[in-house]
Amino acid sequence: MKRVKSNLWWKGVVLSALLMWMGGAAHAQFLRSSYFMEGSHYRMQLNPALTPSRGFVNIPVLGSLNASVSSSSLGYQDIMDVIDDDGNFYNNPEFLGRLDNNNHVNLSINTDIISAGWFRGRNFWSFNIGLRTDVGVKLTKSMFTFLSEMDQIEDNWRTGNYDISGQELNVNAYTELGVGYARQINDRLTVGGRVKVLLGLGNLDLKFNRVSLNANLPSNAQIQKWQSMTSVDAADIAALKSELESYHADLVLDARLESSFKGLELVETNGYIDDLDFDAGEMGIAGYGFGIDLGASYRLLDNLTVSAAVLDLGFISWSKGSTQIATTGNSGLSVRGSDYTAGIDPNDPAGSLVALQDNLNRFQTEMDNYMNRVSGGDVLDYELLELRKEDVSESRRSRLASTVVLGAEYGFFNNALSVGLLSTTRFVEPKALTELTLSANYRPKNWLNLSMSYSAIQSLGKSFGLGLKLGPVFVGTDYMFLGKNSNSVNAFVGFSVPLGKKRVACCNRM
Repeated sequence: MKRVKSNLWWKGVVLSALLMWMGGAAHAQFLRSSYFMEGSHYRMQLNPALTPSRGFVNIPVLGSLNASVSSSSLGYQDIMDVIDDDGNFYNNPEFLGRLDNNNHVNLSINTDIISAGWFRGRNFWSFNIGLRTDVGVKLTKSMFTFLSEMDQIEDNWRTGNYDISGQELNVNAYTELGVGYARQINDRLTVGGRVKVLLGLGNLDLKFNRVSLNANLPSNAQIQKWQSMTSVDAADIAALKSELESYHADLVLDARLESSFKGLELVETNGYIDDLDFDAGEMGIAGYGFGIDLGASYRLLDNLTVSAAVLDLGFISWSKGSTQIATTGNSGLSVRGSDYTAGIDPNDPAGSLVALQDNLNRFQTEMDNYMNRVSGGDVLDYELLELRKEDVSESRRSRLASTVVLGAEYGFFNNALSVGLLSTTRFVEPKALTELTLSANYRPKNWLNLSMSYSAIQSLGKSFGLGLKLGPVFVGTDYMFLGKNSNSVNAFVGFSVPLGKKRVACCNRM
């Protein structure tokens, strides 16, 4: 069996991370555990109305650095095995047993290169220049079953029937230039918003709309038996022709790749895409967009405050000149044994033997072509798809990964201690991520804030979060890394310099 590792699919994942670090430096641009930490300005990333107690200037790049990865079913080590793709992980029964029918992996890397905020009366102004990257992958269990059985069962390609539709890969990377404004309307209500100009660095979208294979082909032993025939009668020829006509192999393909990256070239070999060629020196702005954040906080009772926000409402329009599109087109296969029966006639046994040899040679060539296509052994195998470039007639557009935030907090002991409940739903590709976070928060001083949180959904209830603000340093995680089986992990680090005096919270206790 052929075993060629193109590994092209995950180059899109690695490329997104490279764009972030080359530009200046999963599934969130924020830290949930910071939401109820009054001394931290990082909670404004979740709700622009949650102003801090004093102004700030973040240390460039390191002032706000966040990285996360999460999976609906796979552990950290499983994800690393998939990315390494050494061909062994999908033969592990324990790995296959952990899979859902649909498995999602989300990666996020974000940093603010420059950001600051300051009070002016009851108004709070802020600005930031940041880099954002989101990666979403959907892999079905049928894909891994297909890889495992094609690898372990000899000649399974001859009789295998599989539907591996539904695989997806989405990458979105851009620079954000934002200006924020928040105002304390009265002693209960605060509202805020942020407008953002977006400079698109790159976007990649791959979808397996339909990919299926169905085959019933003769074994090598059967073909050798036919080739060694020296004498036959009419009945033998009739039976041979009938059996040959029953064989078939069908590869049905409908997949589409859309890429908008300057410096990224889809490399064709033998007429189809088989590699990505990225030239960092050519990297630049591939598109422009716009986004807004809106938020509000309202104190219902002296100790009870509720809040809500909608983040990243917006889009990026990618230029025609930076866009490349490739589709499967007519690259599917249909092999029919009935196409190789010319000259095989029960009324001419001797002539049938001569015709049979030529037909079998051509049939064997088509069978080998089919085998090479379906037995590559790679996740999201481009050799299977044989994507071909198409002409690009217009620009394309992608939406931002919007987030809906709902929060409620109850304070104790003059608001030095509180408990909070936070709901977030982020509409990433290929599937929205919802989280419910319960936290306990201790903030005796502006320079000292502590938070302990528990997020029940994405980590399957198997992790916890921590947040600590100690002077100018902030560190935190929503999902503590607890070993190779952790399926959601993230880390947030921030360094900032305070500006101005501490404001007395007259209008907003969150």
